[in-house]
Amino acid sequence: MDSVKVLLVEDYKMVRLGLSLVFENTEGIDLVGEAEDGKKGVSLALKLNPDVVLMDIGLPEMDGIQATAMIKKSNPNIKVLVFTSRDSEDDVFDSLAAGADGYIMKGADETQMINAIKAVAEGTAWLDPAIARLVLSNVRKQNAVQVTGVHQANNVAKNTYGLTDRELEVLALIVEGLNNSEIAQRLVITISTAKAHVHSILQKLYVTNRTQATIQAVKEGLI
Repeated sequence: MDSVKVLLVEDYKMVRLGLSLVFENTEGIDLVGEAEDGKKGVSLALKLNPDVVLMDIGLPEMDGIQATAMIKKSNPNIKVLVFTSRDSEDDVFDSLAAGADGYIMKGADETQMINAIKAVAEGTAWLDPAIARLVLSNVRKQNAVQVTGVHQANNVAKNTYGLTDRELEVLALIVEGLNNSEIAQRLVITISTAKAHVHSILQKLYVTNRTQATIQAVKEGLI
């Protein structure tokens, strides 16, 4: 694809400066604008129509979660990658529920950052490994029961979407943040088969990307 147009929404000037230098020296990334608060971020997103908004959460005027929801409501085609140091369960799930297409921690290195931006631009949800572990931990706490048989029965009872046993396995790996190649390796299947399972899962859950599938899996206790 052509260069990814990125809008940076971050209140700390030094962070914006550092990231702008990274993007300036990265092929395939075009920084089209910067905003220091949520309201300006929403305004610029709707004006500039970037491919990806790199969105902090702790912003003045309007926080990143509210800004994300407004951007996605006005233009669902704009991808939002949450970029923050906050990893509380509330922040993570509220961001994803607001429509964020990915969540990456500020401790990520430059390569991870660029990969995350390009991934969400191409329509692939991105979850920072630390966030994927948090999601899994939340799922396990919600579904924890003393008797394994009851646990399995509960999951079956909640599976009103017609997911097969294999698709439930694949869904669990999606929640872990694995891509199609990694899913194929883990389950010892071909990549094309993994893609087919993922496509079927998204259709059955009535969602359009992996992040939404993760949210649905957590809400419905499917894994």
